[in-house]
Amino acid sequence: MKAERHVLITGGAGYIGSLLTSELLRNNYRVTVVDNLLFGGESLLGFLHHPNFHFAKADVTEPHKIKDVVRDHSASDNWPKPDAVVHLAAIVGFPACQAVGKQVAWKYNVEATKMVFEQASALGAERFVFSSTYSNYGLSPDGKPVTEESPLTPQSLYAETKIAAEQFLLAQKDAACSPLLFRFATLYGISPRTRFDLIINQFVLDAFTKRQLLIYQRGYSRSFIHVRDTVRGIMMGLEAPQPKIRGQIYNLGSDDGNYTKDQIVKLVLRRMPETEVEYKDLTFGGDMRDITVSFAKVKRELGFETTLNADDGIRDLLFALKTGLIRNPLDERYRNAQFIVQ
Repeated sequence: MKAERHVLITGGAGYIGSLLTSELLRNNYRVTVVDNLLFGGESLLGFLHHPNFHFAKADVTEPHKIKDVVRDHSASDNWPKPDAVVHLAAIVGFPACQAVGKQVAWKYNVEATKMVFEQASALGAERFVFSSTYSNYGLSPDGKPVTEESPLTPQSLYAETKIAAEQFLLAQKDAACSPLLFRFATLYGISPRTRFDLIINQFVLDAFTKRQLLIYQRGYSRSFIHVRDTVRGIMMGLEAPQPKIRGQIYNLGSDDGNYTKDQIVKLVLRRMPETEVEYKDLTFGGDMRDITVSFAKVKRELGFETTLNADDGIRDLLFALKTGLIRNPLDERYRNAQFIVQ
């Protein structure tokens, strides 16, 4: 059965991108992954011989790279140009952005987004799916769940770069290439390139390896979504009618995914009751989100609902660690930055 649609993914070797690649191939899409392999490319090895998969090592901050990749492959293997581009390549998370500094973070998260969108438009792509973050909201001034219309009060360089990229894309809403913006909740769960610098994943790793959890900022509320549900949401965005996605922002997650840190700790303790928990009253600069998020719009407009919860993610992570499926979880390739925040 011949693949009908072609999706190009920047950052396709990463936490979300590698799992999205798998699901798109499973659903008979052609997939081109463009990635500079900052964290390695083992997550893509299983796809190399798939007839509908193509990989190109390239840095999205270099001009014309996306167009060059598509042109070269179209010429050699007679592939069609992409119908959609999913732009995941970025310096992700406030510790990673702080580590590289404002100039580099801006180059990768803002300037590269502009270049990739312009190339997607030039190639005739019909839609451009952008990965943003609910970090953009910062704090909820009235304590109510934040919606897509809530004011943006970024608390980190990471959020500042994502807001700037969003503003550029929203200004392109009348372009032939339709921009769609997802503000992801905090991710968790297993993927071909799992990350252990995310709260739930890190808590499971610490409880498993140290039998101890050291918790800062106790009581803070966050919103969470399983990486598999995140991929489902992106795919719904790729398949939704144009009027539903053109120039739209969607918080991606579910109301059931709003947890306090104490609630996450309790879920980890249910699976590993021998874990000792220590709390420290310590505040520091950075991403100080303490909010709950409304996901009414994505449910109403796209029919999106999550299928997995935090306990599902904890169970799968623990299984992968206990069985040795992830053999060296402390390896730096499982982290976007070495500075870990709890």
